[in-house]
Amino acid sequence: MKTMKPMVFVSRNIPDKGLDLMKGKVSLEVWPGEDNPGRDVFLEKAASCDGLVVIPGDPIDSEVLAAGKFLKIVSCYAVGYDSIDVNAATELGIMVTNTPDVLTETTADLAFGLLLAAARRIGEGDRVIRSGGWKHWGPRFMLGQDVSGATLGLIGMGRIGQAVSRRAKSFGMNLLYYARHRNEIAEREYGARYMEMETLLTVSDFVSIHCPLTSSTEGLIGERQLRAMKPTSILVNTSRGRVVVEKELVRALQEGWISGAGLDVFEKEPLPPDHPFLYMENVILCPHLGSATVQTREKMSVMAAENLLAALDGHTPRFLVNPTVRRKD
Repeated sequence: MKTMKPMVFVSRNIPDKGLDLMKGKVSLEVWPGEDNPGRDVFLEKAASCDGLVVIPGDPIDSEVLAAGKFLKIVSCYAVGYDSIDVNAATELGIMVTNTPDVLTETTADLAFGLLLAAARRIGEGDRVIRSGGWKHWGPRFMLGQDVSGATLGLIGMGRIGQAVSRRAKSFGMNLLYYARHRNEIAEREYGARYMEMETLLTVSDFVSIHCPLTSSTEGLIGERQLRAMKPTSILVNTSRGRVVVEKELVRALQEGWISGAGLDVFEKEPLPPDHPFLYMENVILCPHLGSATVQTREKMSVMAAENLLAALDGHTPRFLVNPTVRRKD
């Protein structure tokens, strides 16, 4: 028997501000571990719950959604929701929401930090000191690349792309971008020039990816694109790992097609313990930290909770990603 209060399953222990909003209003269950609960758990919880709060990578596929006899909403604690079958949710009358905007500046900070770290070999320098490898100062010791005045090519010019543009402009960088549609605001405010992607890759000193993962962007950067880049160029990816063909990026870094990379996202997360990236000095690695600040994660938890509570109260959530959904009674 269902309780009078809506039943909600939260797939990770999100910050307290979001949990506190839901307490007392719903019958709340929070998964106690940091690991993915697994598909069997999601099948079980979908079958009994009115709402789910999930994170990127949680397997919310059509079968999980179809098990949700009472399920009204899947609230994603993130901007990206590519692990949720939104089409299936829409057909089944289940709302899907996300948490956009709030992590724009935080993710842009990390993207530009990765760019700087890769350009100036900061991670490698830290390891040299810690291992006792710093024996002298020399004119050619650990030379990196200038960022100020360099050319930055952005793939995607949405909120995060524009936020990175603001940072790059303060460094006097020459801004190029490729996107599905021209962005006149970015062109006017940041002096960004639109360019077809193949041309952008050939002239950029740095390439930073800021597009969502879709059927058209999966594998967008592969061997042909990497070979088109300068041998001195650096690739930064804070979007989704599968936008880049990872095995071909490994080859590009090993064989010198490009100089380096700064990566916050990967095809498989966590990164497998035998992955080649772990043994490469010309790659800066972060464990998907794009939105990882106290302030941003708290705001995300509040937004995810507000989306969920709005849907369960019969209202339209602020950040509904499938507005054509025919809602369940």
